[in-house]
Formats: sequence, C-alpha cells, structure tokens
Amino acid sequence: MIQLRLAFAPTLVAFVFACDSKPTAPAPVADTAASVGADTAPTTPAVPTAAEAEAFVAEINTRLLALKARAETAEYIKSTYITPETERNAAAAQADVMAFMSEAIPRAATFRDLELPKDQRRTLELLRTSPTLPAPADKALREELAALSAKLEGHYGSAKSCRPGPDGGAEICRDLGQLSNVLYADTSTFEERTGAWLDWHATAAEQRPRYARLVELGNQGAKELGFADLGALWRSPYDMPAEAFAAEIDRLWTQVRPFYEKLHCLVRDRLSKKWGADKVPPTGLIPTQVLGNMWAQDWGALYPLVAPHPDAPASDLTKAIADKGLDAKAIVKIGEGFFTSLGMPPLPESFWAHSQFVKPRDREVVCHASAWDVTWNGEVRLKMCIEGSEDDFVTVHHELGHIYYFLAYHKLPVLFQNGANDGFHEAIGDAIALSVTPSYLVEMGLMDKPSEADLARIEEATLNELMKRALDKVAFLPFGRLIDEWRWQAFSGALEESRWNAGWWELKAKIQGVAPPAPRSESDFDPAAKYHIPASVPYMRYFLAAILQFQFHRALCKAAGHEGPLHACSIYGDKEVGARLWKLLELGASRPWQEALAELTGETAMDASAILDYFAPLSAHLDEQTKGLTCGY
Repeated sequence: MIQLRLAFAPTLVAFVFACDSKPTAPAPVADTAASVGADTAPTTPAVPTAAEAEAFVAEINTRLLALKARAETAEYIKSTYITPETERNAAAAQADVMAFMSEAIPRAATFRDLELPKDQRRTLELLRTSPTLPAPADKALREELAALSAKLEGHYGSAKSCRPGPDGGAEICRDLGQLSNVLYADTSTFEERTGAWLDWHATAAEQRPRYARLVELGNQGAKELGFADLGALWRSPYDMPAEAFAAEIDRLWTQVRPFYEKLHCLVRDRLSKKWGADKVPPTGLIPTQVLGNMWAQDWGALYPLVAPHPDAPASDLTKAIADKGLDAKAIVKIGEGFFTSLGMPPLPESFWAHSQFVKPRDREVVCHASAWDVTWNGEVRLKMCIEGSEDDFVTVHHELGHIYYFLAYHKLPVLFQNGANDGFHEAIGDAIALSVTPSYLVEMGLMDKPSEADLARIEEATLNELMKRALDKVAFLPFGRLIDEWRWQAFSGALEESRWNAGWWELKAKIQGVAPPAPRSESDFDPAAKYHIPASVPYMRYFLAAILQFQFHRALCKAAGHEGPLHACSIYGDKEVGARLWKLLELGASRPWQEALAELTGETAMDASAILDYFAPLSAHLDEQTKGLTCGY
C-alpha cells in the first residue's frame, strides 16, 4: 500500500476560541507577510455582516493560497533534500501558515450566526476543521511545534540502523529500504527477518519524547479550536458528527472482517508449516516479521506460499519491465497514457522536469511515494524512488490518480482543493490501479496474449491474481484502521502515555492478529516506526480508500457496460467513463462527500460489499482451504 503525502505538510495552526463570547466582525486579514502572525489583537467592529463575510472568504482564498504554496514548496524541498537547513526552512514556512491561521480561524467563527451562501458557509467550516496539527496561540509554542514536526519527519526519513562490521570492522548501516528487503526476500532466514525488524524499530525509540511533546501541544491547540482533543478534530471533517464517523468505521469493518479472518487463517497455517509451530503457532497471532512487510500491512511477499495454483500460467511484470528496458520515466509515461486514454490532459512539462523519479545518490530523501501540487495551482510533482518492479508500476498509476485529482480541481478556492473526504483522494488512485488488469498489460505490450493452452487454465490464473491482490488490499484493512485508533486513544488520554507501546500491540493483536517478534517494553516506541505517525498524517483516509476504491471501481465498470466478473474490468480507453470520473474530480471538496459519492455511484453511503463482489471467487477458495482449521485470533 502506497500512501499520499496529501498536498502539503500537516497544517499547524493556533487558535483562540471563546464559545460563550459575543461574536465580533473580523478586521481585514493582513496584507503583508510581515504582519502575518502579529500577536496583537485587531480592532474589530461589533456586528459582522454578510458583506464582510464575503470579503473575508475572498481574502482567505487569496492569502492562504500563497502561504500554502510557499509551505508546500519548502516541504517538497525538505523531502527531496534532507538537511538541517531545509528542515528549518520548512518549519519557518509552516510557522507563517500557523500565524495566518491563528488570525483567520477565530475571525471565521464570528460569522457562524449569519445566513450565508452555501459555498461561503462550507469554506468557513472547512477552515475550522482544516488543521491536522493545530498549534497553541502562544507564538513560542507555535514555533516549538513546527520545529518538532519537522524534526520527527526528518529523523524518520534519514534513520539508519548501524552495527559493527565483521571482526570489529567499519560500521554497516542499513536504511528502511534495505531492512525491508530482508523481510521481503524469500531467502532470508527467520533470524535475519527478526533482526531486520528489530533494527528498524530501534531507530524509532528516540522519537518518543518528541512525539509526547507534539501530542501535548497539538491537544492544546485542538482545545483552543473548541475540540475535546486532537482525535476529535481529526474525526470532524466528514460531514457527520465525530461519534457517527467512529460508528461508520465500525460498520464498514464489520462488513469485511469475516473475509479478512479467512485470509489470516490460511496464511497462518502455511507459515506455521514453513517455519514450524515453535516459531509460528498454528492458532492465535502471527509473528509480524514473517509477513514480508515491516508493518505487516501488505502480505504480497507470501504469494508463493499461498498461491491457489502455483503451476498455472503467470506473468512476471517486473521481468517484463526489465526485458523492455523501461526506465523510471518510461514507466511514468505508461501511467500517463492510462489517463490520457480516458480523455484527460497530458501532464505538464514542469512535471517531467522537476519530479523525483529515482533515489538520488548524493543526498538523503524521503523515498515514501507521494504526489504534490507545490503551488496549489497545477504545478504537480511525483516523488518516488522507482526501481522498476511490478509494485512500482502499480504505484505510479495510483500516484497519478492523485496528480490528476490535483489538476482537475486546482482552479477551485484553496479550501476546496481536496478530496470530497480524505479517503476519496486515496480511493481514486487505487480505483485506477484496479484497472491494471491482464488485458490492460497486453494492450501495453507488457504481457503476451494467452495461448489456447493458457486459456484452458484461465480460471486458475485468475484465482492466483485475486490472491495477489487480496494479500495487498484485504490484508491492509485492519492495519488501515488501527493506526488512527491508537492515535485517537493516545490523544484523548484513554491510552496513558506510560502504556503507549503496550496499547499499540494490544490493538495490533485485537484488530490485525499479529504479534511482535520479541518482547517489547515502554522503552520502545514502535508506532513511530511507521511514517505517518512521526509525520502526523491522519491514516483513516487509507482505510476509507480501501473501501471506496472498490465501490468506485464497481460504479465505473457499470458505467462502462462491463459484463462479467468485477475483477476482470478495466476502464482503460473509455472516454465516456473518463468524463464521468473527471466530473467527480472537479468537485474537489466543494460539496459534502455524500453528494460527491452519489455523483459517481448513485449511492450516498460507503459500502464494503464491492470488496466481497470483487473477491467472490477467492472467498469460495478460502472456504475450502480453511476447512478443519481453527480460525480467528
């Protein structure tokens, strides 16, 4: 699963919220960067008017766009060139956004009781709920939080595990990519996997005091915004009450959990047989280091172990890419061709000139794949470290889904430049990736047409492909849920700081069904070994995207007139479907997500049943394979 660093770094804002005070109209928002962030309270008229609200919204859209563009550019530079100087530059740009927002958000609150046009009211509400990491009003605390945020992410991006070389030689240092390769490689021993897992997670331990302070300051800022804590703020931008959103997550997980448990059951059985019951018990939790991914969020490495028909004809996309001599840029060009086949515009020349497609040799970068609009005005970028694998090929299609979302809505007011909810942004990219089917790969010349002999075994090959996809997407579902469940508990204090690591593993066991490779203690800080926690990127968007992508795919395939199994559908080349999708993208966040969902699917509620439709043949296979096994955890 590849995640988006959505549009810009987590917004840090300061806000003073007086729930019981009499509303007063705002002074005009400062016109110069020098006046932004001044700690003196403006003089304001006593009674706000609709005309003042209209002028305020227009001013917000102008000034906030400029500040966010500058902050986004600084973040992109920091992510592609990690140094103390770029960290300070990014923190300073974020501090300017914070200072501006510290004035803008309380001024927006003064217009709450006015009758305003729908777009203006939505702008003001999105402004209130926009900060991901709100800072306290105090300037010193605001600057401290900005610096903490930059330090946490910078440490993650540059972290390495170093051990003495053989016979006391020079240190051997390994970064996340190298350690992850140990977990993924079929040739790695159980002990090597355990060591690689422990080495990476050890790099996160020193992040704990920084993160504890960040939570303290973020909670203070959220309370000044009028929220109980940071988690309550994060659950608020979903066009429904925060408690209703939490219940919606429960409902969606209930729909898909039985399917996940069947997959977990089969995987555990095969791993126990491979490694021995002393290392992987045949019941209960699976040791996380044998699942092929540093966080056990993607089980794709286990495909050879659980392939329904190992001898069925299969393609090797990684080999095909190498045989064709496709470099990173050529892979991205193929991805662009998917979107232009739907009638969407080519990517701008600046995209090709300024994106990071491969890992530079001369500096530290964040290799985590991400999509950017550095100006919030169509200056799009891709940041990846492409190596030419099948995963890279699919990821490029996913990330370009974000890029085309940016291009579709970049002319909207700045606060409407987002997905209808944050799950939409991820779901669009993932829905496009679902159309990377064998028929599409044949069209691209990356796969040969099946022979008559292969056609006779097409059902076996299809079942194999569904297993591959389930190991990616279905295995991800509980992980997608638990990241923010842990943070919500940490933010609210329901999980005390003295038990942060214990609570992490309790959730991993309860929801995901996995266990650590060795005893853990509160001297460890395993949550911070996952990028999105030190980077303060909310994660529930990925759980929602894992649901919505199949709902979108089902609706797009229906619009295309597809007949047959849902997993066989590709919308490649269908310009009518592309036009329908573009209409959704153009909406951005200008309308509630329920309305945007209805625009594409005709439905107003998220529905996980499309996952069950997509994987129906595999579900039947799992029923057969797990007969007689003790499932559950």
